[in-house]
Amino acid sequence: MASLDDLKSVLRETLEQKGVLNDVKAKIRAEIFTALDSETANRPQLSNENMIINEMIREYLEYNRYYNAASVLMTETGQPSEPPFDREFLHRKFGISSQARGARPGMPLLYELVYGLKPELAQSAGRGAAGDNEDLGGQTFNERDIEGA
Repeated sequence: MASLDDLKSVLRETLEQKGVLNDVKAKIRAEIFTALDSETANRPQLSNENMIINEMIREYLEYNRYYNAASVLMTETGQPSEPPFDREFLHRKFGISSQARGARPGMPLLYELVYGLKPELAQSAGRGAAGDNEDLGGQTFNERDIEGA
């Protein structure tokens, strides 16, 4: 007959392999933040800059399937669940064309910003620190991609 410790160990392994344990831990963390950060707390109102930054981080996290981290970010920051601004507004604000340089639909704005800065980074780093090949969100960008754009 298996001991209680053996059963706990097998259960923990099974839940970890299925990814359930991390989901549960993230939900518990989010609930703890919610409980500790009551509605009556004097949280400063989010500035437009913080809302934009939080939304860019959330978009990045969800794109990379870091749903647990995104959930905690939203709970802790008080970011609205629906973006308070239009994505095209941000494209105009940052001077990014969503059609430029081969951007894929749904690509997070952070990737588009980094991709747009790639030529500057390559020049300022002397093609050393930035490297010739970089993996950004499952897509590899290299110097040929930039020069051909």
